[in-house]
Amino acid sequence: MASAAQWLEGARPRTLPNAIAPILVGTGAAASLDGAVWWKAVLSLLVSLALIVGVNYANDYSDGIRGTDDERVGPLRLVGSGLATPASVRAAAIASLTVAAAIGLVLVFTTAWWLLLVGAACLAGAWFYTGGAKPYGYSGFGEIAVFVFFGLIAVLGTEYVQAQRLDWAGLVGAVAVGAFSSAVLVTNNLRDIPTDSVTGKTTLAVRLGDTRTRTLHLVLLVVPFAASVLLTIRSPWALAGLLALPLAVRSNAPVRGGENGPGLIPSLRDTGLAMLVWSILTAIALALP
Repeated sequence: MASAAQWLEGARPRTLPNAIAPILVGTGAAASLDGAVWWKAVLSLLVSLALIVGVNYANDYSDGIRGTDDERVGPLRLVGSGLATPASVRAAAIASLTVAAAIGLVLVFTTAWWLLLVGAACLAGAWFYTGGAKPYGYSGFGEIAVFVFFGLIAVLGTEYVQAQRLDWAGLVGAVAVGAFSSAVLVTNNLRDIPTDSVTGKTTLAVRLGDTRTRTLHLVLLVVPFAASVLLTIRSPWALAGLLALPLAVRSNAPVRGGENGPGLIPSLRDTGLAMLVWSILTAIALALP
């Protein structure tokens, strides 16, 4: 039986910046429109956190029963390691996604009914990433899904439930956060190319190959800093986002240095850290008068 610490590790806390960053930027965008609502920001954050934990447990369950995690290089997987039964991990995934849905309903009822459709799409995306008969994460669409769900939808959804409208600054912020989130997944999948190729998990990294995947990581990291420059049209303080550039350079170092396997784990950490710092600075900049 897995310990509490192992269940926590199985939730993959290092992925939490992917859930926190879009809420920060979306709230900053709403504040720039004088529409920030603190309690809706908190509820949006809880939805995002519950959703990403649910995604992580769902991936653990689905990859585990397929045998994809039998030769795991990265963080602990509960099913693949045999520390927890598939049924218990599936139950944890369903519980987390149910929490996300329940809190999300409050935002739906206090904002607009059609957000229910958006929430349903998010839940489906969370489960079928690696679940179901034909998981889209096994066909090279994972990075696109992360860009859409934890970039466009999360940022713009957060802005909309607070300000009741969207604008170009929110869209630019959404693209930037989506690029960061995709870069995290690119690093993860770059690390797993050898094992994924054997198990039939055809990620985008497997399709592109090692060299082009490393180039993609760099390109994705450039996007948020280009966004910082563009956002100066809304607020000159947006240049503060460039202060996260050293972290992004550090996160790309193992990738451009040709590291493989465990050598890429620092890149995962630092890419998430760069995203979080950029999002904090950008959110503050957008909120300033």
